[in-house]
Amino acid sequence: MLSVALAGKPNAGKSTFYKAATMADVDVGNYPFTTIDPNRGVTHVRTDCPCLDREERCGNEHCRDGKRYVPVELLDVAGLVPGAHEGRGLGNQFLDALTDADVILQVIDAAGATNAEGEPVEVGEYDPVEEADFVEEEMDQWLAGIVERNWESVERKSRSPDFDIDEALTDLLTGFGATEYDVTAVLRGIEYPEDPIQWTDEHRERLARDVRARTKPIVLVANKADIAPEGNVERLRETDKPVVPATADGELALRSAAESGVLDYDPGDADFELLGDVSDAQAEGLERIREVMAAFGGTGVQTALDEAVYGLLDRITAYPVQNETHWTDARDNVLPDAFLLPRGSGPKDLAYAVHTDIGEGYLHAVNAKTERRIGEEYELEEGDVIKVVSTAN
Repeated sequence: MLSVALAGKPNAGKSTFYKAATMADVDVGNYPFTTIDPNRGVTHVRTDCPCLDREERCGNEHCRDGKRYVPVELLDVAGLVPGAHEGRGLGNQFLDALTDADVILQVIDAAGATNAEGEPVEVGEYDPVEEADFVEEEMDQWLAGIVERNWESVERKSRSPDFDIDEALTDLLTGFGATEYDVTAVLRGIEYPEDPIQWTDEHRERLARDVRARTKPIVLVANKADIAPEGNVERLRETDKPVVPATADGELALRSAAESGVLDYDPGDADFELLGDVSDAQAEGLERIREVMAAFGGTGVQTALDEAVYGLLDRITAYPVQNETHWTDARDNVLPDAFLLPRGSGPKDLAYAVHTDIGEGYLHAVNAKTERRIGEEYELEEGDVIKVVSTAN
């Protein structure tokens, strides 16, 4: 399962975002370090279900009338303060918790109602653009420090006649989630001495920065967009990063109301329908949320998750089945599973994603939409329904 991490300074709204996205019971408070130990839960990214191509909807628990929700892990870690890479606040704990994440949602208080330390101030008193580079700079410096502290081991390895710098750096950076392919790709883009002894601090810092950018890409979530002073969201959008305006409070209110049957709303919808009676105060609050949704195309919580996985990570959704005619598994469940795969993946990659034994016994595959056999060189597309034929079936 892909892992999406929430990062940012205290009081930016990470825990509210997490609760809204997972509907898990977590502490939400207006004080520093509301979150101490990381919260791990399951949320979903949204895409069109292939059942839209059929006469009837699939009935899967993750499909809501053709809106397919694919599970991903969501990680909410302690708030980050300046100097976290040096251990300030819960810095080391925060940064350690991010090593397994595939992508990061940096939650920013777009209202400017918290200062650089995450302490409450008046709305508009702090400029949120100041923290646009905050998380990546802390992570870059933290990783550079790890590389620096462990560089002597790389130098020792270089004395071996069969020394391979790609392999040595992969060993060093594996704990950060970097693969050999990642390290090789990064080294192709920078100039560096073949002898590690000749590397300078600048070389090591460039390595750390580029590895972080490749393995921990960041989406900025401009949270509290509903109360942000005019121009704040627009100025955040002018940065060189993907930015999604959001109201985590609004999303939480909508999901809670939907769960109680007061309104009809699916995560990611651009609007909602009121079904039950509400008080005047509740009606007024819901209308304010509706206005924000109209301005930004939704509350932004689902959009941020989708942008992280389908946008930044460039994943596609593939659906393995055993019966290519009815799109079912052995128990006649229609479209039972959905897998998020890197764009460019083939049917054999899907087979391995289902189970290692299925991949190792792979024989061929059938595109259930066309009912035609496809070769290993076939590139899977978003929404493909695939029958994998394997000796392990």
